[in-house]
Amino acid sequence: MTRSNALTVTLFIVLTVAGGSLIGAFSMPGPWYQALDKPWFNPPNWIFGPVWTALYILIGIAGARVWIRDRSGPLPKIWFTQIALNYLWPLVFFTAERPDLALVVLAGMLISILAFIALAWRRDRPSALMFIPYAVWVSFAGLLNASIWWLNRG
Repeated sequence: MTRSNALTVTLFIVLTVAGGSLIGAFSMPGPWYQALDKPWFNPPNWIFGPVWTALYILIGIAGARVWIRDRSGPLPKIWFTQIALNYLWPLVFFTAERPDLALVVLAGMLISILAFIALAWRRDRPSALMFIPYAVWVSFAGLLNASIWWLNRG
């Protein structure tokens, strides 16, 4: 790996993790979230930080890989779309207190994640593989988001 590529990977990781951390700090679950009915499979709050940190590292590495390979290609565009939706989701869910609208954002995020995996599968298999745990976690988050919306509608 060249020094330039190592710098790109490092920047993608740092900016992805820092962006997620910053968004998380601005959209901390508060009294509104605490008062919601939650499904039986709702994990404890402490699990989200470590899981998202690990995922953001993988997301950052995958983003750097596709950026280094072809900056103007479709994979970086899909990568930036999914990260924008990723950062938007907690603002919609926690800050705007809109689990219904957050489901729409999450659906778009999952579609972009799956599109990234499908397109990267032949072009950059390691990046596609790094997005699989992300797709699984976001699918679980979608089920959790939908369940919270369902239990608290009306």
